[in-house]
Amino acid sequence: MDKTIFQKIIEKEIPSDIIFEDELCIVIKDINPQAPIHLLIIPKKPIPKLADASKDDLEILGHLMLIVGNMSRQFNVEDAFNVVINNGEKAGQTVFHLHIHLLAGNDKLNLPK
Repeated sequence: MDKTIFQKIIEKEIPSDIIFEDELCIVIKDINPQAPIHLLIIPKKPIPKLADASKDDLEILGHLMLIVGNMSRQFNVEDAFNVVINNGEKAGQTVFHLHIHLLAGNDKLNLPK
C-alpha cells in the first residue's frame, strides 16, 4: 500500500509547516485553508478513517482531542472554533489517514445555536 501524503509529512519526506509534534501526533497548517486558522491534527499511527478506529486507539483518539484544545489556546481561539472529521469519500475525506480539522478566526464558522 502506498504511503499517504500525511505519512510522508510525518516521516519528513515532504516539507510542511509543522506547528507541534509529539510521539503520537503531528499538527500542521492546512495547505488549502478554509479559515484564517486551519490546522490539521494527525495521528502518527495510520488509521484510514474514524470509523476504522478500534479500542486499541482510545489513547490516540483522546490525545488528539487534548491537542485540539491545546492548539485552540495556543492560537487564542479557545472560545470559538470548529472541529471537523470527515469520514469517508462521500463525507469529503480526500486523504485516507484520520485527521482532525481545527478551524477558527472567522465568525461564519460558528455553528448556529
